[in-house]
Amino acid sequence: MKLYYSPGACSLSPHIALREAGLAFEPVLASTKSHKLQDGTDYYGINPLGYVPMLELDDGTRLREGPAIVQYIADQAPTKNLAPANGTLSRYRLQEWLTFIGTEIHKTFSPLFNPAIPDEAKAVFKDKLKSRYEWLDGQLAGKEFVMGEHFTVADGYLFTVTNWTKPMGIDLSGFPNVSAWHARVAARPAVQEAMKLEGLVK
Repeated sequence: MKLYYSPGACSLSPHIALREAGLAFEPVLASTKSHKLQDGTDYYGINPLGYVPMLELDDGTRLREGPAIVQYIADQAPTKNLAPANGTLSRYRLQEWLTFIGTEIHKTFSPLFNPAIPDEAKAVFKDKLKSRYEWLDGQLAGKEFVMGEHFTVADGYLFTVTNWTKPMGIDLSGFPNVSAWHARVAARPAVQEAMKLEGLVK
């Protein structure tokens, strides 16, 4: 398999999932700025949408969209418990979390990366993010991970986007459960491996 990624982008989520699953894969750097691979290949020729992540299977099949990719990865290594079994209520809970993270957190960050968005508008999005993290802090009370005792692909996704709070100037110090959860996920060996490869930690 190949994972097309860009350092620190949302592709860190499937990168973490692949390492947690123990699956063999080739990381392929696809710049979100130049939209070219390191050998000069036009990334738009691989993914016409131009963004990461994209997972290419050994038969050439390509999967887009992080929440779909991480569930596929989890299902390739069921003994790792990265996702509950298909058809169970717990699996739908996982999908509920992945949707929340994608639509309520990930996409609320997106305008903050756009230099054309005025600061007044960015302040609105930051306030919305803080309200979402306040809710999350309550949800994480008494839990090790998002779904309970076990790390799942929802934790990897939420960790990835939560990493953006610091460069965007969003203070999470008032949310102790979120902060403690973030530290637990950051300490996981697979997470450290993924971040080191992407140059996010030494």
